Amino acid sequence: MAARDRVTHLLRQLVVQACRCPAHSSTHSVHINQSGADLSFGRKTDFAFEMACSNVRYGKGVTREIGMDMQNMGAQNVCLMTDRNLSRLPPVTAVLDSLLRHGVKYECYDGVRVEPTDNSFKEAIDFVKKRNFDAYVAVGGGSVIDTCKAANLYACHPEADFLDFVNAPVGKGKPVTQPLKPLIAVPTTAGTGSETTGVAIFDFEYLKAKTGIASRSLKPTLAMVDPLHTLHMPDRVAANSGFDVLCHALESYTALPYNKRSPCPTNPITRPAYQGSNPISDVWARHALCIVAKYLKRAVCNPDDVEARSSMHLASVFAGIGFGNAGVHLCHGMSYPISGNIKTHKAQGYNVDHPLVPHGLSVVLTSPAVFAFTACMCPERHLEAAEILGADIRNVKREDAGRVLSDVLRKLLYDLEVEDGLCEIGYSKEDIPELVKGTIPQERVTKLAPRSHTEEDLTCLFEASMKLY
Repeated sequence: MAARDRVTHLLRQLVVQACRCPAHSSTHSVHINQSGADLSFGRKTDFAFEMACSNVRYGKGVTREIGMDMQNMGAQNVCLMTDRNLSRLPPVTAVLDSLLRHGVKYECYDGVRVEPTDNSFKEAIDFVKKRNFDAYVAVGGGSVIDTCKAANLYACHPEADFLDFVNAPVGKGKPVTQPLKPLIAVPTTAGTGSETTGVAIFDFEYLKAKTGIASRSLKPTLAMVDPLHTLHMPDRVAANSGFDVLCHALESYTALPYNKRSPCPTNPITRPAYQGSNPISDVWARHALCIVAKYLKRAVCNPDDVEARSSMHLASVFAGIGFGNAGVHLCHGMSYPISGNIKTHKAQGYNVDHPLVPHGLSVVLTSPAVFAFTACMCPERHLEAAEILGADIRNVKREDAGRVLSDVLRKLLYDLEVEDGLCEIGYSKEDIPELVKGTIPQERVTKLAPRSHTEEDLTCLFEASMKLY
């Protein structure tokens, strides 16, 4: 008892002496009473945030080390997961060469669907359940990495129903309690940040909307970021991947603060992966935004610009660490039904046999409307983002923050020849009720918006996104 009292006294002294600036002060998250009891229970909002991300290894040609990594892990039967387009390209060849050179036994699954569905997830899960893999390697964009995360999860929980771990209210949202097998992610696009996060996204075909699985347990053991792999991206893929980075950074930086998010978990295992903006995620989001402002146009316009492509690859990692802990909000929540309800549009630069609106495109098309809507809740952050992206804010009033950020986003999209709103990818105002309906279940992200919203608000945001220029 005496020892506990001494510890409690020391903590109080640290709080009294601590720096009081918002970036360093810990007074907002210390909850100790005279007896040392935990006062977090009974709170309506959270009082803590937790940082989690994959280990990250970066370097040109670093993929050559993957065989040694598997040896070091003691892996004896590895699942290499990719898609059919990538299976013939240098990133996969580099991985295969390294595994063969170091005598690592592997089996390849190349059936990943670009923009995966619940059914394509299940096909990958069935594949791995029939084999005794002790490690995984995912080579590709977010579709491949997310599919591999799900396969690893359900192979380690063979009795689980598919909806057990899917985010509520679509699924049961159960916490993951069993350890997963090691997973090395080798990203070949510069956008999703999936190599750093515990999130796996898919189209739930029954609802015609995206949802996902979110748990820190899903995050890859190692993100092997080799910038040489991004040189193979077509310009439209580079653009749409970059838009995902842009919105990850903007949404996580403007998300509801972590200590205003509810409910407060009664057990840390139920604290969500997406926790709200926080001082650590803010650093990663701001830095990612600076890189996007400097290099996105260059990376799209010149595929041989190694500096630009490499920098955008790192920006994807930085934004991934930021949003993987802070979360995203309305742009992503609204993007899921945009992707899920697509009828005939096939995006340029993607070799697929089904209608497709790339994730980054579905996210960025609503961004001018969304940030015009949310700016009133944290105008300083919206103005700072606008300035980073090139706007002159010296004489801008706080109440104009949304307009300024919206205008700078619209100019960026115009300069990069992005489709002119939802109308140009096949939607009309008659589709808006269905798009709103598909957004409502996305509470995992929409509740992190800094401004509360109604179905009428969502309707207005979709209407404003029908045409951009």
